[in-house]
Amino acid sequence: MTRLPRGAESVQQRLDRFIRDGLAPDPRLVAEVAAAERGLLGERGTDATWRALTSAVLGAGPLEEFLADPAVTDVAVNGDGRAWVDRGAGMVATPVVVGNPRECRALAVRLAAQAGRRLDDAAPFVDGILPSGARLHAILPPLVEGGAHITLRVPARTPFTLEQLTDAGMVPSGWADDLVQLVRSRVSFVVTGGTGAGKTTLLGALLGQSDARDRMVIVEDVREVRVHHPHVVHLEGRPPNVEGAGEVTMVALVRQALRMRPDRLVVGEVRGAEVRELLAALNTGHDGGCGTVHANAPGDVVARFEALGALAGMPATAVHAQLRSAVQAVLHVRRRSDGRRVVESVGVVSCAGERGFDDGPDAGQRAAGEPVVRTALALSGDANPVDPWARRRWDALLQGRP
Repeated sequence: MTRLPRGAESVQQRLDRFIRDGLAPDPRLVAEVAAAERGLLGERGTDATWRALTSAVLGAGPLEEFLADPAVTDVAVNGDGRAWVDRGAGMVATPVVVGNPRECRALAVRLAAQAGRRLDDAAPFVDGILPSGARLHAILPPLVEGGAHITLRVPARTPFTLEQLTDAGMVPSGWADDLVQLVRSRVSFVVTGGTGAGKTTLLGALLGQSDARDRMVIVEDVREVRVHHPHVVHLEGRPPNVEGAGEVTMVALVRQALRMRPDRLVVGEVRGAEVRELLAALNTGHDGGCGTVHANAPGDVVARFEALGALAGMPATAVHAQLRSAVQAVLHVRRRSDGRRVVESVGVVSCAGERGFDDGPDAGQRAAGEPVVRTALALSGDANPVDPWARRRWDALLQGRP
């Protein structure tokens, strides 16, 4: 837990009294309380007390140092209070211990309040975004063992550009120009991959290649997509309160987004019934739309859309009919065992049994007419070899020929 300098206990007590009296802590109040003890603590002690109080009351307490570390991508606190961090090579334990279960719960509740969310026995888990931009998830016992569990996804200080991702090796250097053209040709696409694979990072970098005149409307359950672009509108869902009222679903937000004159509609993560509205939009003139979808491999994308469509009451045949013309390309990213994230393959959506520019192969076990994803670009050694038909289809898409 955060420790105050020696002799500063009275400062903490004074601040606690203000809070008990109903005065919400803010930077001004913390500064005034610390300054009131300048005679006791001295100039350096006052400054150290102010920093400690700011971290303990307004920040993330003992986790603050990790949020300030540009190399950290994820922070987790388990039921024993031990903090773990990921600096790009997987989770490793740290010497930091948040404290006992009471102190862990207090930190989780305070972070939830900073995110504008409620966390208590009636609402024992929460998702939200902290003022720093970090994504928060917290869950309380008895849903988890021990104390409160806290997970923080730490965003990059500034959105990554496609050039930076290429320099870092995430995007194969020979593919960068194609991906830029993908965006500028207004091809509708999804980025797929597992949790933590870099889907949102790649999506944000690609969206940064959009025409500066585009009005981009991004819909998310919890805000994560960061884009360097002059005209971006963010819509964020809201969970119900403890009375079960006030929820704003992704379905409702996608519908609202379509009324906001988007030049490019983006669904940060498609994982529910909103898939119906997205597919409908991409089939009715909203070209260039995109989003991310969890899938272990490109070949699983159609099955994933079928499952999501079922949540919206769509039969598989309806999903197939919409998907064939709504989504044109699939970019698949993977996090490797060494922690590196790479764009592993690019596929195009076509129909099983379809013949393209010449005799193209059928794909998988899909019935004729059902959508399939065929590999147009792949890293050497990838399990899915490049399909010559798909490569020609990919080149046609980049040239504006659907």
